[in-house]
Amino acid sequence: MTSAALQANGLRKAYGALTVTDNVDLTLAAGCRHALIGPNGAGKTTLVGLLSGALQPDAGQIALAGEDITGIGAHRRVKRGLVRTFQVSSLFPTFSVAENLYLAISEHAGVTSRLFKVAGRQRALLERVETFVERMGLQDDAHRQVSMIAYGKQRLLELAIALALEPKVLLLDEPAAGIPAAETSFVLDAIASLPPDIAVLMIEHDMQMVRRFASEVSVLVNGRILMSGKPEDVMSSDEVRAVYLGRAGGERHDPGKPA
Repeated sequence: MTSAALQANGLRKAYGALTVTDNVDLTLAAGCRHALIGPNGAGKTTLVGLLSGALQPDAGQIALAGEDITGIGAHRRVKRGLVRTFQVSSLFPTFSVAENLYLAISEHAGVTSRLFKVAGRQRALLERVETFVERMGLQDDAHRQVSMIAYGKQRLLELAIALALEPKVLLLDEPAAGIPAAETSFVLDAIASLPPDIAVLMIEHDMQMVRRFASEVSVLVNGRILMSGKPEDVMSSDEVRAVYLGRAGGERHDPGKPA
């Protein structure tokens, strides 16, 4: 394998007779902005589960910056710089925004056993909390319980936590899922301002987000990569349009039209 930020070769995952990931090759260059699209049931979330370590492949290999990580779990992949966010927020709802960030940052630094009772002595960690609160524009909500802030801002907090884990590769699983239309601009602006050296793979069905975010797009259909290329080339492909238009409600998700 090459020293790409993340590279997968021949990934396969099956559940009995059902093959969900079928011999997938995928390469993410350092600093890339890559979108993964495809109809429901294409296997997008399974593929990201394989890349992140939540699932183990039946065959194939995954390398992070040239290091084979196929056999290691999700937690150890995070330590090596491969971080994933989820479709459904997994925050602690009764903790504040700052407390959620502090937990993630302190765990990453290996000091979770001390937690909040010595937080005052962890000035460097608290300064990192402040940095990521400000980066995501969450200053006004820093000391509010997560359950009391808007869902769009919860997703911003999740993104702040992911960045605080110092990713080399960031996997975004439908980052705007469930967010009211009035709040999506928060998430779009945050994604647009991600550090340029981080390789980002985003699963998304909203083509407006894909157009704004991606410099390259891959289309996954029935567990296989149908096509990869520049967004304008992929979205104007007759074959890709047929995949979307050939499904129930596909007109709504036609990649050749605004979402």
